[in-house]
Amino acid sequence: MNILNVVLLSIVWSIFLIAAGLLILGVERKITARLQWRVGPPWWQNFTDIIKLSAKETSIPERANRFIFIFAPIVSFLGALAAGVIIIFSLLYGISFRGDLITVIFLLTLPYSGLILGGSSSGNALASVGSSRALKLTLACELPFIASLVLIILKSNLSTSIYNIVNMQKNTGINFFSVSGFIAFFVAFWGSIGKLGIVPFDLAEADTEIAGGALFEYSGILLGFFKLTKAVLFIVVPLLLIASFFGSFNVLAWILEYLVIFLLLIIVKNTNPRLRIDQSLRFFWKVIIILIIASFVFMKI
Repeated sequence: MNILNVVLLSIVWSIFLIAAGLLILGVERKITARLQWRVGPPWWQNFTDIIKLSAKETSIPERANRFIFIFAPIVSFLGALAAGVIIIFSLLYGISFRGDLITVIFLLTLPYSGLILGGSSSGNALASVGSSRALKLTLACELPFIASLVLIILKSNLSTSIYNIVNMQKNTGINFFSVSGFIAFFVAFWGSIGKLGIVPFDLAEADTEIAGGALFEYSGILLGFFKLTKAVLFIVVPLLLIASFFGSFNVLAWILEYLVIFLLLIIVKNTNPRLRIDQSLRFFWKVIIILIIASFVFMKI
């Protein structure tokens, strides 16, 4: 495949990730509303919200660091998008390179990094509180999430290629059905909830407490970039879990596995209250850390 085809396919799949992410968030909002005995917004509401934000004026606070304030949401969005394209190329076309899993892990740190930097640069007290919470939550959930993927690398004979990790599971068995793989999936799943910033770990925004938190001063297209980032992550993060723990080459299997993970995310969101930041830290550092250590102990099983 030549460079031109790769570029064109990257653009096509980027558009797909954006559209699919906005659609799945619309479905999530609708299901959540029904569970709460509400009608909820139509499934296309997220698309109209992005269009509306694009047409609105973008205000930049006087005390903000303009450069960081503007580029933080853009970097967050591009990081999530690039991670998604790399995973899709590995799964669908077998286009992979040594270390692409490490690259994806790095790219998936950019969305929350952008949120932290953007809120901190705005000069607003509530935004700073949101950024502080986001930083603490990142320190809590990032290590277990990465550790669970390190376990997969070790189980895959130290391969850091997503394609090789997926392909190897056809011969050695699906990681999820091993003892260590199942524990690591559980850890990665809770880490994913932290990365997605949904209940019970929606601490950085927490509308009812800090009025949007890190996003308090954002408006217009810059706020739209953060919204798009979250939408893309709702597709990308489950895809990474599917590639790492289920390793199927069947598109229908990917869809079914994605729907199962999506359903689990909705169940967790609608059956748990928002945790305080100290509760979140204790959960990841006292419970999840013990589990990930256990997964390494049973790595051969």
